[in-house]
Amino acid sequence: MSLGKMIGDKNNDLYMKIDKQKVPEHVAIIMDGNGRWATKKGLPRSFGHKQGVNVLKEIIKVSKNLGCKVLTVYAFSTENWTRPTKEVNFLINLFSEVLKNEIKKINEESTKIKFIGNLTPFPENLKKIISSSESLTKNNNEFLFNVCVNYGGRQEIVKVAKELALKSSSGKIKPSAIDEELFNSELLTRGIKDPELLIRTSGEKRLSNFLLWQLAYSEIYISDVLWPEFNENEFLKAIIDYQSRNRRFGGIESLPNESFKDSQCSS
Repeated sequence: MSLGKMIGDKNNDLYMKIDKQKVPEHVAIIMDGNGRWATKKGLPRSFGHKQGVNVLKEIIKVSKNLGCKVLTVYAFSTENWTRPTKEVNFLINLFSEVLKNEIKKINEESTKIKFIGNLTPFPENLKKIISSSESLTKNNNEFLFNVCVNYGGRQEIVKVAKELALKSSSGKIKPSAIDEELFNSELLTRGIKDPELLIRTSGEKRLSNFLLWQLAYSEIYISDVLWPEFNENEFLKAIIDYQSRNRRFGGIESLPNESFKDSQCSS
């Protein structure tokens, strides 16, 4: 039975191209293009953000159906505070509204929700909603949905460096004990497998300070589609492209009949 038929999807052509044994366990997404989509249509930017939420709901469903275990999205960066106050306030209110309306369904679907970032600047009512949402879903283990809010990759790395320096200076750890494993244990994503695949929409080709440590060996897929127009088919295209890659993690496949010998350059 094809994967498309197995999950009851009408778009069998794309699903049939997917190897269900090679679906990435963890997918990260930079959801870019909400404002541009709205502007192109002569609508307020807020319409783009609302439509972006609808798209996210669809992508969560598709990623679950495919067998992904973790989805991490970039919802609000540390740099987003520089946007107009009216837009920032709208986004904060949208976070609250969506969480209140969706958390029951999220929990019923055995999804765990985790917020990654510095929550301190957010209003108390939003922080309470976030806390209660995480508490309600903390024991769910079918799917992990990470929402990065007021998050910056550089800031996270600096924070970890400071924490390790403090532990070292206080004698809790030796400097020689600091390695990648220890560094990982201090990250906001500790205990979560690094993403195998990063998807960025809108055609922009940059990381925008997102999961800089965690994305070191991730495959990157750039979609020219603006996030409010991203859909199931576009997500499937990203998965198919990912499965066509040969992930070498900096190494190479063995080269038959080829040897490397010490050589001496002559002038």
